[in-house]
Amino acid sequence: MKPIQVAAAFFLLAAGCAHKPTVEPSTTQTVASRPPASATKAQSDRRVGVSSDLERACKIVVGNVTDAPKFDFDDSSLLPEDRAVLDQVARCVTSGPLKGRALRLTGRADNRGTEEYNFALGAHRANTVERYLAALGVAAPRLHETSRGELDAKGNDDAARRSDRRVDIDIFQ
Repeated sequence: MKPIQVAAAFFLLAAGCAHKPTVEPSTTQTVASRPPASATKAQSDRRVGVSSDLERACKIVVGNVTDAPKFDFDDSSLLPEDRAVLDQVARCVTSGPLKGRALRLTGRADNRGTEEYNFALGAHRANTVERYLAALGVAAPRLHETSRGELDAKGNDDAARRSDRRVDIDIFQ
């Protein structure tokens, strides 16, 4: 276990986070299509951000994930829309154009809570995504999780804080 993972696990246990992530891969393997301009709230609430390089290389169309709201407060569970995106990412790095490439999973939190708790929550969110991708066949050594906690958080109200609560997925260089 990496030192950050050990520290994150300790802080999560100490903070008493009651939410357990759901990591079962979905049984549908559909490719998401670009949402219309009038996308539903569920489509804009994705909790996973995919880098533009990964999106282009894998031909993943997820809409405006970068600016979309992500995890609920003190939560690390995935939405069905997140699973559809992660299914596409997994296919891309197991049998698609980025076969064999590694991914960096960066968990993030908003600015509420202690710095330690937010680092742990970001790590927990990244771990939720890591376990889901591993269940889809992405080799664990190719998944590099980290947490930024609240370090890059910009939100000062509830709406803006939602954008800070996410896991970003990038191609690991």
